[in-house]
Formats: sequence, C-alpha cells, structure tokens
Amino acid sequence: MTLPFKLNLEPSRDKAVLRKQLQAERMSLLDRHQRASHLQEVLMVWLISRKESTIGAYWPIKGEFDALPALYRWSEAESGRRIGLPVMNRETKQLTFHVWYPGCPMEEDAYGIPKPKDTESFHPELLLVPCVGFGPGGVRLGYGGGFYDRTLAALEPAPATAGLGYMHGYLPWLQAEPHDIPLDALLTEEGVFWERDPA
Repeated sequence: MTLPFKLNLEPSRDKAVLRKQLQAERMSLLDRHQRASHLQEVLMVWLISRKESTIGAYWPIKGEFDALPALYRWSEAESGRRIGLPVMNRETKQLTFHVWYPGCPMEEDAYGIPKPKDTESFHPELLLVPCVGFGPGGVRLGYGGGFYDRTLAALEPAPATAGLGYMHGYLPWLQAEPHDIPLDALLTEEGVFWERDPA
C-alpha cells in the first residue's frame, strides 16, 4: 500500500524541536524496558573496571534510563562507595551532589524532580549524565538548561563523565557548540558506544 503523503522521519536540525522529537520517541519505544535491562548490564560491567568510589547520578524523568538500581548494586559491592543525586543552586544554576541511598528522605526541587533532603554533599569522581541525544566524540544533547555544562566547568578537580542513553538518540551529524563540554564516555543498551582514550 502506498501512502498518499510522506512521513517526515528525518530528525530536525533545530535543537528545541529535536529535543521534543527525541523525548517523544523515547517515551514511545515499545521495547524501552528491554533496552533499560540491557543498559543496566552494560553499566554494571563498565563500572567493574572503574576506580572511582563516588558517583554523581540523576533521578530519571521523561523516560530516561534509570541508573540507580545498577549504582546501588555497585555501592553494595564495596564499603565506602557513595552515590549522589543533583541539587540545583538557584543562584548559580549549578548542581551539587548529595548522598542518595534507597529509602533516604527526598523532597521535590523547583522543577518537581525528587532530590535528597538534608543529606551530606560531596564531590563526585565520576558523573553519569542523561542524554536526550548524542553524537560522535562524546557530544551530548541535553534539555537545553546548561546545568551540567555549568557544573562541569566549575567542579575542580573535574570528574570523569559518562553519558547514558538509548541508541535511538544517536545523531551522527551532531556537533558541539562552544559552551559544550564533551563527555568521556557514552554508554547505550548496545554497549560502550564511545570512550575517550586515556591520556
């Protein structure tokens, strides 16, 4: 059967439109649960070779991959390991990371996203970053607020960074803008998509 019209399946080059397209696509993935299970495994295996003992993560929203189950298993494997979730500073628009554990007290931030309540803050050695989309060489497409770029520019020493996302969000033509800070690694449900060579 021939359709009387052509479907526009080409991703938009306008980043605001592209973000909406990719989020809608992610929410409608019929196999999202299976993809998430695969990415849990990829993340757990990848973390085995890592030396960091403190990881900053995120609370999943809008169909994002939930890294917290894998991170909890990672934290249980060795004492002294800590997981943190972001808390936004309203004045600087930067993120600080506060200890999270299953069942810890939570409250909503200004955007309605749960954050740890009154737990200790710490400087993460590794930062896991959600990706709406991603491109070659560690380029990430986020939500457009710039929170992670501002935070990474301010953190000293800078943590290692790994983007987490599903392969539907890969955009081979995506390029970094001047303010973008490329990630050190990108993990998808298919494996380690890209990783910077160690210096």
